[in-house]
This record gives sequence, C-alpha cells and structure tokens, in this order.
Amino acid sequence: MNRPEHPASSGHGPIGSGAYPVALTPEQWRERLSPEEFAVLREGGTERPFTGEYEEVRPAGTYACRACGAVLFTAETQFDAHCGWPAFYAPTDSDAVELLDDDSLGMRRTEVRCAACGSHLGHVFRGEGFPTPTDERYCINSVSLVHED
Repeated sequence: MNRPEHPASSGHGPIGSGAYPVALTPEQWRERLSPEEFAVLREGGTERPFTGEYEEVRPAGTYACRACGAVLFTAETQFDAHCGWPAFYAPTDSDAVELLDDDSLGMRRTEVRCAACGSHLGHVFRGEGFPTPTDERYCINSVSLVHED
C-alpha cells in the first residue's frame, strides 16, 4: 500500500466538519474506509502519482465519491493530462463539488471536496492550456473515486 502524503492544514478546519447531507464521526469513517482511503478522503492526503486505479481514461460511466457514493464526474469529461492522477475538465454538476482556497505547501491552489460528505478529492487547476471546454483540470485522487459503468 502506498502511504499518502499529507499537506499542511488549508485553514478550513477538519475535513467534513461543516454541515453536509452525509455526516459521520471519524470512527464511523474509519470503519467504512480503508486506511489509505481515510488518509486521503478524511485527512487530505494525496496518493502517489501514477499509482491510482483510474489514471487511465475510461470510455464510459460515472465516478462517484468513494466515501458516500455521490456522483461527481463522468467519463465524458475525463481526459489524459499525463499528470499521474485522473483528470476531468468539469464535475457532473457545479453543486456536486465544493471548492476551497488552499494555501498549504507554499502555493495557492483550489481544493476539491465532495459537496455531499465533505471528503477531500484533490485540486482543480486553471489556465494550463489543455484543449478542453473549460481549461480546467480537476486533478482527483483515484482512491477517492469509484467508477461505475
């Protein structure tokens, strides 16, 4: 098992500490998730690049939050960014994800969390020049997703 890296706190309080439709205690999340899943989804870790299950583009289907099952992305918006993690140019719905400023690791980024349960998914980057309709790259940890055909 790869040990996820943990960034410094982004200053938004504990992951999932807001009011979310799916709210469990840390102990309940630990029972539901593997240690690696918990480290990424509930502690804001990052899986190592090029090790995730969904880095390669899938021809069809949806990607749901591994923690709560909320549909977040579709295969139609996935693209190969050659970055080591699954990349999407847009979520299924603007309300499916929550975007938060993240100043950890000495840089300005935008964290992506599941709007249903508050789990950390990854980060979104803008203006990188990818030939997509949005010029955005939602760089998402594979371990935070479940692909469904």
